[in-house]
Amino acid sequence: MKDDRLIFLIFTAQNKLRTYLNNALVAANVRVTFVQAGILFLLKQSNGRTMSDLSQLIGVDNSTLTGLVDRLEKVGFVARQASPTDRRSLLIQVTPEGIAEGDKAKMIIKRVNEEIKTGFPPEEMEIFKKILRSFFEKFNKNTGSRSEDG
Repeated sequence: MKDDRLIFLIFTAQNKLRTYLNNALVAANVRVTFVQAGILFLLKQSNGRTMSDLSQLIGVDNSTLTGLVDRLEKVGFVARQASPTDRRSLLIQVTPEGIAEGDKAKMIIKRVNEEIKTGFPPEEMEIFKKILRSFFEKFNKNTGSRSEDG
């Protein structure tokens, strides 16, 4: 029987992948979740980002990001620092411990990424990536008037 419930299938796949990935991180004694690892990756790439910048790049609202950064700060993977150009703004800095933990997470994420490709020829993977990239064009966050939770 053909299943055309694309939204259901996409969300279910996303949830399964997130759970699988977070379990793989825990099994490897990585102390961050996939989303927290993403924050560490972004900070390693360009240290000293604002909360607003991280929020937009990760695709979560500011209150969710605050909780994520709070947990990272509590374990010493990031630190908040006053912005030298704007007293009202804080910059999030990755610590050496955060870089090391992000590197551990990256190894596991790469392994899971390879698992996803297993069993598919390269041509099919290119089509799959094309479909996934089309979501960014079709459903650009700026085109809707409702919040992510709405």
